[in-house]
Amino acid sequence: MKILVTGGAGFIGSHVVDAYLRAGHRVVVVDNLSTGSRKNLDPRAKFYRADVRSLTAIKKIFKKERPRVVSHYAALVHVAESMRNPIPTFNVNVLGTINVLVAFRESKEKRKKIIFASSGGSIYGNPKLLPVKENAAPNPLSPYALSKLMGEEAVRFHGTVDKLDYTILRYANVYGSRQKAGVVSVFASLMRREKRPTIFGDGSKTRDYVHVSDVARATLKALSKGNREIYNIGSGKNTSDQEVFEEVAKNLGFKQSPVYAPRREGEVEHITLDANRARKALGWIPKVSLSKGILEAITR
Repeated sequence: MKILVTGGAGFIGSHVVDAYLRAGHRVVVVDNLSTGSRKNLDPRAKFYRADVRSLTAIKKIFKKERPRVVSHYAALVHVAESMRNPIPTFNVNVLGTINVLVAFRESKEKRKKIIFASSGGSIYGNPKLLPVKENAAPNPLSPYALSKLMGEEAVRFHGTVDKLDYTILRYANVYGSRQKAGVVSVFASLMRREKRPTIFGDGSKTRDYVHVSDVARATLKALSKGNREIYNIGSGKNTSDQEVFEEVAKNLGFKQSPVYAPRREGEVEHITLDANRARKALGWIPKVSLSKGILEAITR
């Protein structure tokens, strides 16, 4: 089956491309390389350098390639940057998503579905009950989180109007090899240069960390399951910034303490995802522990 992956040269997208290729699918990647890299791509994947904000360019690619499935990963993902300058985030994450949906509709191929990468780590805000389930009310605290919620609604709308199957995957905080901007990779990069990483807040802020290989497995399962549903994809465990710092420092032999700075506006304080729905419907459970995943991420 031919699958088109937007943002497929990026961190998560490239791992999903690898999973699709291993499963025997043909893969087309669309990426503007603003944050991704051709080095992340398996040469078996066909590559187009294009921006999802250009409907004309995206339509041409879809008309030529006529994919059965689209996995949509092209996005701007930085919460702090979205707070400073929200317009680019909405242009890519909302308008870009709509462009992909329109191009998919007009490609004239017998479409199977679209898989949309959303953000369980931000879309719920600070829920009262943890771990949070998919039926909890969204409460976006940043333009980034809001853009992901709007992207979800665009997918659901086109699913109804265009009779298009979809699966929305709300990822927790994904980490692993090929990542540049995540806390694990940033901490490791600084520690290798004997520089003290910065923790925003007092270190007690908690996240649900899920390894990128587990995310890729969940996405592969969503090809044939989970139509017209939303799934949390996370470990169900909460880990503080301080604990992540200490785990990375232990593996790298870093002896200094972090720098503590004021918390950043728009960031969630505590989030843990309940992924039982994915376990039951997709047959998915996370396999990589945080300690093993951090070791893998910082040694590759």
